Amino acid sequence: MSKTKKIKTAVGVADRTDPYYALGPSRVESDKFWRWGDDNLFPAALALMARRSTTHRRIINDKADYISGKGFTCDEAQQPQLAAFVRCVNGRGESLRQVLGKLAFDKSLFGNAFLEAVTDPGHTFLSLYHQDASRCRVARDSKHVLLHHDWAAFKPAEARSLPLYPDFEAQEDGTLRSIVHYKDYEPMFEHYGVPPYIAGFSVSAIAWKTDRWNISRLDNSFQLSGVMMLDSSVDNEAEAERIVRLAEQKFAGNPGQVMFVIRDGGEDDNSRFIPIAAQNEGDWQALHEQAVGDIVVAHSWFRTLSGLDYAAGFSAERILHEYEVALNTVILAEQDELTEPIRAVIASVLGLDTTSLQIVNRPPTRSKPIYMKVWEARKADGLDYDPEDERQQAFLSEITKYNIRSIE
Repeated sequence: MSKTKKIKTAVGVADRTDPYYALGPSRVESDKFWRWGDDNLFPAALALMARRSTTHRRIINDKADYISGKGFTCDEAQQPQLAAFVRCVNGRGESLRQVLGKLAFDKSLFGNAFLEAVTDPGHTFLSLYHQDASRCRVARDSKHVLLHHDWAAFKPAEARSLPLYPDFEAQEDGTLRSIVHYKDYEPMFEHYGVPPYIAGFSVSAIAWKTDRWNISRLDNSFQLSGVMMLDSSVDNEAEAERIVRLAEQKFAGNPGQVMFVIRDGGEDDNSRFIPIAAQNEGDWQALHEQAVGDIVVAHSWFRTLSGLDYAAGFSAERILHEYEVALNTVILAEQDELTEPIRAVIASVLGLDTTSLQIVNRPPTRSKPIYMKVWEARKADGLDYDPEDERQQAFLSEITKYNIRSIE
């Protein structure tokens, strides 16, 4: 009798999943535009990371919300046309605050934002539209922006070209259009801005992986990893390969990972499971907490404004202090940068004075009574006040120390 050839095989199943998958089949090459990232899909990677990292996404949402404020105010009595435009800035019925919120979100996420301005040769109307930054690329002449729905499969015939503001160009529908490109400055980057949290890419990935690791442990019922020794053998390479594939399909991607070792069996069956225990609970928790703290630092933001608490607990006073610092270091600067081109477009196209156009900023917690007289609010803010001045006797609602304007 001939002996059957016995084939030994072992398979180690590891977790090969990663939060950042390949977004395109290859590097996108074209002489029509400047690539945004090495493969021209950097915005898609940034958007993916924001959808997967909890703290990272919360900070982006909060920054955009604070920067867009609670709306706009202007002198409606003296400038009814400006007030009407603020309430509806385009054919979609969006308000100026809604458009500004989208711009602030893109600016916080991508470090870039795009605003399209539409008018006619007679400047009888003006419309402002937010354009998704992930759909925009700077043209090779650096004077235009190309808009395309899928940059992984770019086709020049499907792209739309708009001139960079302040230039306007006539379109097929008879309108004049221009596009404003906001971008954060970064040395060595000329055509696109860089998001402010660029140094926090790794910690955002750590926070996502630790969250996913805990979910996988729950899905696997907190089973231990280990080695499964099976007393058996296979007769050919195909059978060994089949066992390997089945083990990978069933156990890959879970913390309770198992390595199967198939060996020649004897008369006795010595199959057994050898658990591998690791006491690393504290290490994982500390790593996650450190990653969350580093994300906040990378964004130049504040813990309490991101929904994160301190060891000392909740403090309304700390929230107000951090909001005031954020207001004067981040929020007001971003508001000025985003609204400056908007004011210029309104003034040049509609010929309106935008001096009275202001963003209403309010802290997340109320620091004053709902109703106060003007002089009382000015006194609380440390401003000059006169209880006898008739102009300061009026009651104002929803008063905060951040939207009181000097009455001259």
